[in-house]
Amino acid sequence: MTVERAVREAVFAAPAERDELDRMRRAHASAAQQFKVSASGPEVWGWQGRTLGRRAGDCWLRIVSAAVEKAGGRLWEGTATADTYVPRSVPRPRLRGVLDWTSREVAYRAELTEYVSVPPITSGTPALDQDIALPHAWWAELRTALGTLATVSTNRESVRQNWVDRNFRRFLGIDPVRIREMSTGHADLHWANLTGAPLILLDWENWGRLPVGYDLGLFHAYALAAPTTAARIRREFGPILDTDAGRTGELIALGQLLQACSRGVHPHLAPLIARQAEHLTGIPVPMP
Repeated sequence: MTVERAVREAVFAAPAERDELDRMRRAHASAAQQFKVSASGPEVWGWQGRTLGRRAGDCWLRIVSAAVEKAGGRLWEGTATADTYVPRSVPRPRLRGVLDWTSREVAYRAELTEYVSVPPITSGTPALDQDIALPHAWWAELRTALGTLATVSTNRESVRQNWVDRNFRRFLGIDPVRIREMSTGHADLHWANLTGAPLILLDWENWGRLPVGYDLGLFHAYALAAPTTAARIRREFGPILDTDAGRTGELIALGQLLQACSRGVHPHLAPLIARQAEHLTGIPVPMP
């Protein structure tokens, strides 16, 4: 296995430490017992082993853990608040129960949602490695879902101006831009959080207010290794991405991805993201 592949596959992977692995498995089993469900499906690990999900009959049981002092807040409550405030016309799993508890210095949240039988478009990585053919109806459903989500009123902030002010020169090599147009979005729109037909949007922990164009810029960046699909995104969502506000949102998404790349994540995407940023700004990005 190459270093690049190892880093890529570590994005959504079980914890490397045996103690952490066993701790998460015990917590998941405890949640299943308290919900009175039987977890039987394969393990699905989230970002750097932070979450663990498994099928449990006609449900999906997912746990997230954090140090007690870092538990709670926007990310912790994202799935539950989305279930309450986002219209049902936006396709996503229904929440059936939430359970919180602490053990020593670790806090846990368990979420029981309906099981989605359609697999995500990618598994183990948020990025497309090759082009994918999706029906016209799928793209229409995605446009409608994102359009509906954009109108939801919320005080949840997913992207803030202060990140732009601190990081644009470092990662994009340009002066910080001002965020002038905001909407409500998913904030983690990538290929492992979308199913094929029928369309379902997964993983709602980070949804909230963000710059217009941010979701689509992120979505497009994760398709840069699949140029035909990336071009399809530009055609479908050009009326947003090609505006001044859309360009601002896309630049912020690219900057955040370049920050992740600087930490060793998505090394195969880094030059493609840098090229896209330079295409938008006309200025080469600073290289580490």
